[in-house]
Amino acid sequence: MDITEITDQLQFPEGPIAMLDGSVILVEIMRGTLSRVMPDGEIQVVAEPGGGPNGAAMGPDGHCYICNNGGFEWSRSSRGLIFPGNQASDYTTGRIEKINVETGVVEKLYTDCDGEPLKGPNDIVFDKEGGFWFTDHGKNRARDRDRTGVYYATVDGQHIVEAIFPMEAPNGIGLSPDENTLYVAETPTGRLWAYALAAPGEIDRSQRPYMMAQIPDHHMFDSLAVDAEGNVCVATLINGGITIHSADGEFAKHISMPDALTTNICFGGEGLKTAYITLSTTGKLVSCEWETPGLALNFLNK
Repeated sequence: MDITEITDQLQFPEGPIAMLDGSVILVEIMRGTLSRVMPDGEIQVVAEPGGGPNGAAMGPDGHCYICNNGGFEWSRSSRGLIFPGNQASDYTTGRIEKINVETGVVEKLYTDCDGEPLKGPNDIVFDKEGGFWFTDHGKNRARDRDRTGVYYATVDGQHIVEAIFPMEAPNGIGLSPDENTLYVAETPTGRLWAYALAAPGEIDRSQRPYMMAQIPDHHMFDSLAVDAEGNVCVATLINGGITIHSADGEFAKHISMPDALTTNICFGGEGLKTAYITLSTTGKLVSCEWETPGLALNFLNK
């Protein structure tokens, strides 16, 4: 696959959002910023939430909503590649934040659910009702790690529920085109789960979750996006690339990318036929023509 490098100057990019003006808003986790990458590769800082801004999505009010994992310790390899590590020494908590992309003002919406602190919020998706699902990946420390799950919340900061618990470090999250199915990727297991929904924000407990087809190689999963045909495209770690799962869950194939930590994908451009992919150890945002158009997001690609 031919890929175009837009920039290689990002500090562990993630959470890309292809904007209608041709720019891509994303997070730089190591830098602690929400940034905008222009088509010519220029990088503009939108806001500085600090900690570990991770997943990002545009909400119904035009603000950008951020899963902030609270921060990592960082290291560089002898080749200059960037790698996240354990919980940061100055970590306080994970949180969900709302960012005004015009002014850069950052507002904390949620730091806990029913008194239990959020540990490391990771990825986020809005449904057509204007509520959002998000994963809590948790944090690793020298000798222990968190048990976490999946949440549903509203943009007014007044309602948050723990919908799925426990999971093994949940990461990517997305909705089927009809919004009757919630997809959640687990990082260490390299599994993609499909949960039936009974209503917006409500898991259908009468149906068991379904594990989507797996690729055979050793891999872990990161964030994801859904295409217009309902296929689930999951950023894949170690065996770096994008794993495409068929909408029926019966088939999966892998598209290689030149970074072991390929962390996220989104769709934009004319007809949503362009994939924008974050290659995080090398600090790159790249684009390529994708085999299927992306699924239009509820509050952006209209």
